[in-house]
Amino acid sequence: MKKWGFLLLFLLGLSFAFLNKAPIFQNKVEIQKYEQHEEGQIGESITSKNINTKKLTISKDQVYQGDLLLINDKYPVHQDSVKSDVVNLSKHKNLVKGYGLLHPNIYMSKEIDRKFSEMVSDADRDGVNHFLIDSGYRSFAEQDKLYNEMGASYALPAGYSEHNSGLALDVGSSLTKMESAPEGQWLKENAWKYGFILRYPKGKKDVTGIQYEPWHFRYVGLPHSAIMKEKNFALEEYMGFLKNQKVISTTIDGEKYEVSYYPVTKDRSIQVPTNLHWEISGNNVDGVIVTVFPGSTTSHDDRMKQGKE
Repeated sequence: MKKWGFLLLFLLGLSFAFLNKAPIFQNKVEIQKYEQHEEGQIGESITSKNINTKKLTISKDQVYQGDLLLINDKYPVHQDSVKSDVVNLSKHKNLVKGYGLLHPNIYMSKEIDRKFSEMVSDADRDGVNHFLIDSGYRSFAEQDKLYNEMGASYALPAGYSEHNSGLALDVGSSLTKMESAPEGQWLKENAWKYGFILRYPKGKKDVTGIQYEPWHFRYVGLPHSAIMKEKNFALEEYMGFLKNQKVISTTIDGEKYEVSYYPVTKDRSIQVPTNLHWEISGNNVDGVIVTVFPGSTTSHDDRMKQGKE
């Protein structure tokens, strides 16, 4: 009887832990390639059958806006690329949840802060709770000053740092260096579930041009972070992969997503679904990426009008 009682308590404990943790992605990321049969037409996976579409005009400016911008020493941040909701966190303490600030002049996008706070809240449930933010958004002027003071070995010129976009943040731990801290290890294993990537991974300097930085995280969103984790891609490699594949259908934990790349050299039209949630982002190089999400009946532009994005 004691054995059965112990087993029951153990199972109840597992159930409680499961219900109170972040979503568990048990399935591998499955990727399939599809063809764009017509100019600007969506692919042949989740959006191809019994789905209504509409024509959307894409302008050249869209190439430089969104969460999937490739920013490096070749492709700088455009002024239109900067997140519009950047605030000084020390003056918006209601936004600082689950982490500390290394100094009082740290700026961050409200959207990125919300996603990061959700992530570190789930880390806290795993007993990992000594996160610090060292740097978030930096203005071009601040980046220029940093570059002139610290030199090229430490900082990038103004406009060529991801920090100038508002999409990146440097995360630390109050315990020890991020490379060995529990916070660093937890993010390395779990950040992709929340749309974040370790932007400059170990062994990718030849691709990124930047040595390993265990503290530098960048938001790209799902399903992109999951694909990059599965295929061990740096952002440069992922952008090349999408450009080559054109359209892929991705399955994450049983849910299907569709990702399409479209070259944009001038204003052009593409087809997007009217009854599925979709998002569009430029790649900061030569085109845009359209992501169609599962299980939604409201299109992205309608959600924007309703103030839900």
